[in-house]
Amino acid sequence: MTPEQAAATAKTGLATIVGAFAESPQTLRRARLLGLSGWAYHVSARAGALGDVRPETVAASIGMIAPEAVIDGWEATAKSSAPLEVATWHLHELCTWGTEQLGGFPRLARLHELTHRVVAAVDYAGLPLFAAWRAMPVTDQTPGAQVAVLLHLLHEHRLGVQLVAVRAGGLTPLQAIIAGPEGETGAVAFGWQPPYPPAGPIVRRLIWAESVADAMAGQAYAALDLGERVELIGLLESLRHRLAQ
Repeated sequence: MTPEQAAATAKTGLATIVGAFAESPQTLRRARLLGLSGWAYHVSARAGALGDVRPETVAASIGMIAPEAVIDGWEATAKSSAPLEVATWHLHELCTWGTEQLGGFPRLARLHELTHRVVAAVDYAGLPLFAAWRAMPVTDQTPGAQVAVLLHLLHEHRLGVQLVAVRAGGLTPLQAIIAGPEGETGAVAFGWQPPYPPAGPIVRRLIWAESVADAMAGQAYAALDLGERVELIGLLESLRHRLAQ
């Protein structure tokens, strides 16, 4: 398993694990305590680590969500909360979820060791959201919380390199979504309005962009040797199946 293959294989597992936190009823219920809509919370919880920046900067950093939708969510948050406070709240909830849901994972210490080495090896040039989140102070030192944060960072890393690769392939974010497996359904979910471009002519560009994203993400996974990369993928799969039960 090459570093690129490890990055490609880890992508789905990371999205599923981090998604389990984001979509848990407890997380959503606590988010409502901030008085924000689900959309405003989603935008500010992810991009709030950037601090008090202009909404256009947030839209550029997130990339795949329609700029108008990002700006609406960011400005709605600013009426009642500082975005950094929302991100701090989100981090706290992530740590709580990690302690409760990941704390009993049998090989948690090994997962922590391997993910920490990959996260530490990331070159964050061109990845503002990853860099901002990696700089966020984490006060909860319990193993489950620490692993939850590391998995969040690896997922944010993948999202960041994916955006860079899409743009390098000459695709707009909307084109990349349309050419992907979710197509127009994904475009609607990310706030893009029709008319949509045809998918046929741009599928090959997306395939190229995916391979570039794998190569870029794989640079960090090269911090592990072959056996460790295989082990990490196995641990992610075990954790993913555990959370699905």
